[in-house]
Amino acid sequence: MQIEVISLFPEMFAALSDHGVTGRAKQRGLYQLTLTNPRQYTQDVHQSVDDRPYGGGPGMVMLAEPLSRAIADCKARLQLHGVTPKVIHLSPRGTPLTHEKVLALSALPGLVLLASRYEGVDQRLLDTQVDEEISIGDYVLSGGELPAMVLLDAMIRQLPGALGDADSAQEDSFVNGLLDYPHYTRPEEFAGLKVPEVLLSGHHEKIRQWRLQQSLWLTRAKRPDLLAARPLTKEEARLLQDATLQQRDV
Repeated sequence: MQIEVISLFPEMFAALSDHGVTGRAKQRGLYQLTLTNPRQYTQDVHQSVDDRPYGGGPGMVMLAEPLSRAIADCKARLQLHGVTPKVIHLSPRGTPLTHEKVLALSALPGLVLLASRYEGVDQRLLDTQVDEEISIGDYVLSGGELPAMVLLDAMIRQLPGALGDADSAQEDSFVNGLLDYPHYTRPEEFAGLKVPEVLLSGHHEKIRQWRLQQSLWLTRAKRPDLLAARPLTKEEARLLQDATLQQRDV
């Protein structure tokens, strides 16, 4: 996968490219990351990338021209590899990032991500050069670098070979529309709490059912909107009812 990122602070992305799962995936050649600073595309001695907004108001607005040149270069590099990329701007007013969106984007051969700063970007740049705006939540950060890294981390872990266990990504939260089940490891007792006996039983079918039941129960308790958005199978309905009865008996 070919990824181009436009950012005033490209050094921030070392946290993604040099560490952990995403760092190992880069070393294995599962993706290539090219970082572009829009200051390289300015034409004044101060390398200005922002100016005061028309109409007044606080803050500064990123200029369309240097960003347009940067996007054009990023797209040209990808097109050398036969890739016509989608250009995405990370913005609080974008559509919320979901697991389904992550899967769709991770299947693309290339992307251009615009991580903007200040009060925003000249709307004309967004209207003419950006294909989609994505938000990672209903809050505002100082810039688009962290949202871009969140999106990339979620995407990269979906690439074949990125995770040590091929099943890991399939058991994450949201994959089947449910939150992940609780996890336990050694020791068998900690702070007076024991590992659930079913996990020590070696009975794979009972373990599968327990984990599914826990996912259903946690999803109903913490994210009922997710549960309401998908029909339950007969097994899921039974397991959830059993969990409800168990809680009433406690």
